[in-house]
Amino acid sequence: MAVDEDSLPRFAVLSPEHLKLYEAATAKGVYNLTTAERDWRDRRETLVARGYELRPRYHPGWTPSWLGTRRDPTFCEDSILIEDYHIIDAIRIHDARLVAIKDVENNKLEIELARALTTGDLLADPTNHCIPMLDSFPDPLNENSQLMVMPYLCPFDDPPFNAVGEVLDFVQQTLEGLLFLHKQGVAHRDCASANIMMDGAPLYPRGHHPIRREFLPDAVHLISPLPRIDNPVRYYFIDFGMSTRFEPGASHLVTGAKGRDKELPELSRDVPYDAFKADVFILGNVYKKEFLEKYHGLDCLSPLVTAMTKEDPEKRPTVQFALAFFHAMVESRNTPNPRWRLRPREESVPERVVYDTVAMARETFYHLKRIVG
Repeated sequence: MAVDEDSLPRFAVLSPEHLKLYEAATAKGVYNLTTAERDWRDRRETLVARGYELRPRYHPGWTPSWLGTRRDPTFCEDSILIEDYHIIDAIRIHDARLVAIKDVENNKLEIELARALTTGDLLADPTNHCIPMLDSFPDPLNENSQLMVMPYLCPFDDPPFNAVGEVLDFVQQTLEGLLFLHKQGVAHRDCASANIMMDGAPLYPRGHHPIRREFLPDAVHLISPLPRIDNPVRYYFIDFGMSTRFEPGASHLVTGAKGRDKELPELSRDVPYDAFKADVFILGNVYKKEFLEKYHGLDCLSPLVTAMTKEDPEKRPTVQFALAFFHAMVESRNTPNPRWRLRPREESVPERVVYDTVAMARETFYHLKRIVG
């Protein structure tokens, strides 16, 4: 559909000088599909038949929408590449839901485990924070692969945390989710920050582009996410490619040195270690790296994090005890006001004054709205 260039923001329209540069770049193939993108384009027919549609960039015969116009390709939706070669965003046709489709090669266990953890009964459990598998089917390009369809999720820290209560909610949800996994006899074994995501839909009532989340779906107009302290989100564990499921009563010992968190002390290819205690360390290290080391005002979490990241696995709590400890801490009111602004450790004094003033004004407005409304 043609777009009226006069209706576009000024930054999305090229000057004559820049237009020539971008025309030359397009002619040289700068915006061509990558090898991985061509594979997804070649899967499109199968995906559509299954009920999923890809963005126009991945339609057969695609030509750039900016050709013959003055539009800056940077702000044309069909110039935007996928971020991960084995995952692509798509729209579920029957309800226009945004989903993610993952190419899972030579790992039937990941799909079986994802399916087992998100059956109807288990999905009804509010402490289940495993990403649901919506669908799966053979990859038309590779007989050793399956395509797994999941809800579209954002990185857990994009947009960034702004209030103490947002961090506390994250800690509670992830501890609950890990306890749920362990109750099912499953050790995640890679529950590092990259494998924790969130459903950010409550923060974007008008939607957002699946790759450039700071823009509306048109990839032209900037948006500001709502604060999650007033619009709670739900967090999920993803990627069960390294996970292990144990029979009831069986030992939780494993070997293996793979995983994103290389600080796990007992990680070994030869010496067996307790996978459940390893999960506790990895999650505790997420809290340490992503919150305690980045923000002031979260000292209330220090005893929990210290216990979870003990070098000796035998001295670490179970996740059940860690969650109970967290609840006791919150109930004792030994925590800051949940609405207090998070203050980054690298923040300067002048920045602190400005941001604290803005936060105080926002908080005053919040309370006035509650009184009046």
